[in-house]
Amino acid sequence: MKKAYSTIDELIQRNLDTTENAATEALIGKLKEIGKRGYFTKDEFLLIGMWKSPRPKQQYLKNTEKQILDISKKVFATKFEKRKIELLTKLKGVSIPTASAILTLIEPENYGVIDIRVWQVLYLYGAVTTKPTGTNFDFTNWYTYLMKLRYFAQKMKVSARDIERTIFLHHKKIQEGNLYI
Repeated sequence: MKKAYSTIDELIQRNLDTTENAATEALIGKLKEIGKRGYFTKDEFLLIGMWKSPRPKQQYLKNTEKQILDISKKVFATKFEKRKIELLTKLKGVSIPTASAILTLIEPENYGVIDIRVWQVLYLYGAVTTKPTGTNFDFTNWYTYLMKLRYFAQKMKVSARDIERTIFLHHKKIQEGNLYI
């Protein structure tokens, strides 16, 4: 991949995309009440998990309704980002990227999905300095990523999801070869 702009700021400003994919927008609308309610159900959890990645479906299904309700209530009861990720990743099949997808679909203003494509672009522009391949994320990676998204979202007066999607779509335009290097 080669830089198309001099800075990540310029890339985002010139490519800012605030239009959500129709299916994703419908899913966000369907999940809108979760934040007010303070928990999500197994059916809602499965919708989110399948949106992020259907590969771990059999693992998602191993979570009971009670486990999902108990964990999701605790997630919405805390203000601590680390605790949210720790709780969500206790659910079977939920990695940090899936946990970030759960938070994103429920609160797109403040969250974006941690993604190999976005991370690789951030790395290309020096906005992150570790994991050039954009894989095997830990909490520190996710939190750094989240702070970058929120910084640009505040600066551009858009949602964190808008920033994530903008960078994701840019990567799709400039990608050369295989996604996983």
